[in-house]
Amino acid sequence: MFLRKYTSWYYRTIYGMDIDMNTGINRRAKLDKNIFPQGIHIGDNCNILAEACILSHDACRSIKAHTYIGNNTIIGIRSIILPGVRIGSHCVVGAGSVVTKDVPDHCIVAGNPAKIIREGIVVEHCKIVE
Repeated sequence: MFLRKYTSWYYRTIYGMDIDMNTGINRRAKLDKNIFPQGIHIGDNCNILAEACILSHDACRSIKAHTYIGNNTIIGIRSIILPGVRIGSHCVVGAGSVVTKDVPDHCIVAGNPAKIIREGIVVEHCKIVE
């Protein structure tokens, strides 16, 4: 648990990312540190799992865009969040998903490209309550 909190502190301090204090980031998660690290914004009580990739720039299309992840959100193993995407609060991104469009609050998304598979959920302490 300590290492996960240290990882979010490291990204906040060294790269200037907007990450809340209570967010847990797996040390093997990949957050975009190269060109536009200040474009990543992660809310309170989020859980970023192993090998998840969150991007804030695309060199092929020459864009830098802010990527937002809301409060109480779980980003699954090996999922990819493309630049400029907004993921709402109380959301779950399934393992291996590629999120190309905005996700509203209280949803579960999965697939490539990610699609809404369930709505009206509530996530608390990294668990689906309803």
